[in-house]
Amino acid sequence: MNNMKKIYVEIIASFNKNGEIRPLKLIWEDGISYEIQKIIDIRPAASLKAGGCGIRYTCKINGQERYLFLEETKWFVEAN
Repeated sequence: MNNMKKIYVEIIASFNKNGEIRPLKLIWEDGISYEIQKIIDIRPAASLKAGGCGIRYTCKINGQERYLFLEETKWFVEAN
């Protein structure tokens, strides 16, 4: 059984004239912020590890590839 959970995070994002959302910075629970260096992919998807679904952003954050989910109006990452 997988014991991953959702960690809701604050996101600084930009919205272009077509309404597309681009996350720019992730602010962790402890207040530390991480620049989103690159967005690799954007697609509707479910979080198979933590549950929930929405728009999944595959991002490069702090040199690592991570999934960032936009679930309705809240952002989360998967964590142990």
